[in-house]
Amino acid sequence: MKKLIALALALSLCLGVFAFAGAEETVTLKIAHIGPLTGAAAVYGMATSRGSRIAAEEISAAGGKYKVEIIDEDDAHDAEKSVNAYGDALDKGAQMIVGTTTTAPCIAVAAEAYNDRVFMLTPSASSTQVTKDNDNVFQVCFTDPAQGSASAEYISQNNLGTKVAVIYNNADAYSTGIYQTFADKAPEVGLEIVSTTTFTDDTTDFSVQVADAKNNGAELVFLPIYYTPASQILVNADSIDYKPVFFGVDGMDGILSIEGFDKSLAEGVMLLTPFSADAQDDLTRNFVAKYQELYNEIPNQFAADGYDAVYALVAAAEKAGVKEGDKPEDICDALIAAIQEIELTGVTGTMTWSESGEVTKTPKAVVIENGVYVGFNK
Repeated sequence: MKKLIALALALSLCLGVFAFAGAEETVTLKIAHIGPLTGAAAVYGMATSRGSRIAAEEISAAGGKYKVEIIDEDDAHDAEKSVNAYGDALDKGAQMIVGTTTTAPCIAVAAEAYNDRVFMLTPSASSTQVTKDNDNVFQVCFTDPAQGSASAEYISQNNLGTKVAVIYNNADAYSTGIYQTFADKAPEVGLEIVSTTTFTDDTTDFSVQVADAKNNGAELVFLPIYYTPASQILVNADSIDYKPVFFGVDGMDGILSIEGFDKSLAEGVMLLTPFSADAQDDLTRNFVAKYQELYNEIPNQFAADGYDAVYALVAAAEKAGVKEGDKPEDICDALIAAIQEIELTGVTGTMTWSESGEVTKTPKAVVIENGVYVGFNK
């Protein structure tokens, strides 16, 4: 039976601050955040960075056992740069890592961190390859397989459509992994896949894929892809007056931030996500308000994942008895054990972790209405 660590919201509850009771001295934890702060994937890395910084500031201001110093490293969504950023973070005294944000860099860094015995908690790298054979790597996000099967179940349970088209990137492990489990689960829950088309990273015109979905009578198009190709698919669908339900996963979060994109084309698009910025619980309301105050925008799922990741690391550090100045290799095994013994309620749900590194929490769906994400209530 797991022991659950109690994380009380200090009232300062209205400030969204976790209080860590029984502290006798203040300990500074040095946590590295590694993600793309520049380049094409910067919308993800900037979000996880900002979320992690808000959490660090709240924890440091709470007057509890820990203060948190974030060491921010840019990897530009490049595996080689990410490994270099990892080395730089260790040189600066990082004891553990929030990251990396995206999958390919995370796989590369995870291999180094496994050999060095450095504990990692990725907010958003969802491939099972991230944690495979790496006992030191855990995830805040759902795994790719979990997203695929959960999407099929959600579509079926909410009667969003029975004839389904899938458009996925067959050159991308993230997209392919989600597609495979969706395709396996679909017939079990009464979904008929009537069109399956693919593309690669170089594809810019999706008219063939969209036409195939329409010609085969798909009522819903499942998009296990990132937001940039998804935006073009919406443009192509609009050009032939095709209006199915479009249903995506976490990689599509960010579509409303694309410069020059007509947000009206995304009206009604749905995403499976663990975070809804319009949720009315105090923790989410306070996080969203703080994020808007600092950055003048509504936080996406990646910001929420980064926020929860820092709280989870601090909870695990407290459980493991991490002290200031502890070397990462000396605390790694204790953190591995500790994170499996805690339960954390954050803005992306109530979470526990298995030995495999996978998180358990409940997915939900949001729908885009009037240019913003709102919780889906059928």
